Amino acid sequence: MTAWLSQERAAFHTRLVTDHTLSLDAKGVASNADRSQRSSRMIAACIAEELGASQVAVKHDGQHAGKLFEDAVAGFVTAVFPHLQAIRPGAWTVTNFGSSRSEYQLAKYSPYLHLDSLADAVKKDPTLSTVLGNSYSISPDVVVVRAPEPDSVINRDEFLVDDKAGTGASIRADYHPENIVHAVVSCKWTLRSDRAQNARSEALSLIRNRKGRTPHICVVTAEPSPSRLASLALGTGDIDAVYHFALPELQRGVEKLGNDEASSMLDTLVSGNRLKDIADLPLDLAI
Repeated sequence: MTAWLSQERAAFHTRLVTDHTLSLDAKGVASNADRSQRSSRMIAACIAEELGASQVAVKHDGQHAGKLFEDAVAGFVTAVFPHLQAIRPGAWTVTNFGSSRSEYQLAKYSPYLHLDSLADAVKKDPTLSTVLGNSYSISPDVVVVRAPEPDSVINRDEFLVDDKAGTGASIRADYHPENIVHAVVSCKWTLRSDRAQNARSEALSLIRNRKGRTPHICVVTAEPSPSRLASLALGTGDIDAVYHFALPELQRGVEKLGNDEASSMLDTLVSGNRLKDIADLPLDLAI
């Protein structure tokens, strides 16, 4: 038998191949490759061929590919994470904000409820924006939220809570009905230009603007270049880890490339727990 996680990982890749998010052009250049960089082309082609990508006449533009990638990542987490009730019980919802990202979605959830009031204050007094900038404005890709639990559930096995203590805890739906942000997943089809910096800036905003526990902050990418992956994955303090959409396939592609520097960098990222496979993501979210 094949485990559910392995099945869903394969289904995730099949989805990317079927909707041509991952594809090859007439010259064999993969859709996630930087065609100006030889190593990127070679590694990406190895991954695409191993995953069964087909040749297309016209690949998706960057924005459309990014949206399809977000949808696929959200679908994968939605398919797997709720099955981990044995190690992470709760009522979970996975949302890809997509086109609604322009609205201030994160302020609907704890621990970011106060940001809605802050945004309203800035609208009424634009001079505040000169002080605050846009550091409070967070537009996540995929969010995992947990519904708070009623006291009847908390007291199911033992009389643990009443109305005399613990009423400030966000997990108690009787007092705090708002859903709680458990994880924020940023999706980057590739890591060209300043996309790595954007992910770091968003992570720091999530950390600085919370009123409560910091949620898991993760990045999922299909970037094939180890050096570009390192630009985001190296270091600690902002994101939990970077998750590659096909890490074993990436490792085999780098091995075929035969570049010692690229191999060494990738080994450093993996052995240092800074770069993991997409299949590790839902399990890490259960921590």
